[in-house]
Amino acid sequence: MKATITATAKYIPKNILSNKDLEKMVDTNEEWIKSRTGIEKRHLVDKDEATSDMCAHIAQRLIDKSQKSAEEIDIIIIATSTPDHLVVSTAAIVQDKIGAINAWGYDIAAACTGFIYALETGAKLIESKKYNNAIIIGADTMSAIIDYEDRNTCVIFGDGGGGVLIEKTHNDYGVLDSILHTDGSGSKFLTIPAGGSRNPASNETVKNKMHFVYQDGKTVFKHAVNRMAEVSKKILQNNSLSPDEIKLFIPHQANKRIIDSTAKKCGLKEEQIFINIENYGNTTAGTIPIAIDEAVDNKMIAENDLLLLTAFGGGFTWGSMLIKWGKVN
Repeated sequence: MKATITATAKYIPKNILSNKDLEKMVDTNEEWIKSRTGIEKRHLVDKDEATSDMCAHIAQRLIDKSQKSAEEIDIIIIATSTPDHLVVSTAAIVQDKIGAINAWGYDIAAACTGFIYALETGAKLIESKKYNNAIIIGADTMSAIIDYEDRNTCVIFGDGGGGVLIEKTHNDYGVLDSILHTDGSGSKFLTIPAGGSRNPASNETVKNKMHFVYQDGKTVFKHAVNRMAEVSKKILQNNSLSPDEIKLFIPHQANKRIIDSTAKKCGLKEEQIFINIENYGNTTAGTIPIAIDEAVDNKMIAENDLLLLTAFGGGFTWGSMLIKWGKVN
């Protein structure tokens, strides 16, 4: 028995922050942002909109597409670095919002690799034969934790999310393999210094802007390319696959130069690579599920196609996943 994706969905906030807009906010320019990152615009939530609101939209869309009732959902797993609250899980709030009274769930904090972590976890729960289906979502409200006076980070990130419904199948579809890693020694290079138990919120932490994302860009770039390439090549090797057998390579959309370098190291052709970073920026845990939904909408994936996912994020976390595509609602 395997867990296969039977529906996909995404939610993109309506507010757009363009590179031209950022020129007015920080010392940068449109051409520099585009040439260095590949990003042309990013989307931001409304003032009264939080991560759970985006996730509820995604979850409801998955239910509608699958023609299920909310009561039929067994599990909700949400990958996010920007939960509504620290104590109550976003999954619990979403469960209540959509009326999934029979579901249980929780959040996974693995930064940009979060969706792959969550999909692997959900797939194993389905494969245990105890559960029939699970909603897996990756979403982040990065605008809540970005300093828009810091040009090193504010040009990169946007808000948004996507998700999938996975169900048990006796066919040879779904998650075929995954390789996941964590290296906590990298945590200092991409983090939010305050807000947890190490540095609780105080006048001092707020004054020093310690509740915003800090990133050592050069170090993260180097590790992202090397780790994503290594783990992607390894999963191909483990499954006796050549790069040509992959229909679509869906990497985390952090930076176009990272994507291009990773794909080159893996021997993948341009037509195999999914890129949409120009439209959304880095939505952290949201990038891969948004890409999957867009690939489905654009009919870029057909039954029996092989998908290769890979991501790298703060923590450090990274991983790769191999999926055989089945029928999707």
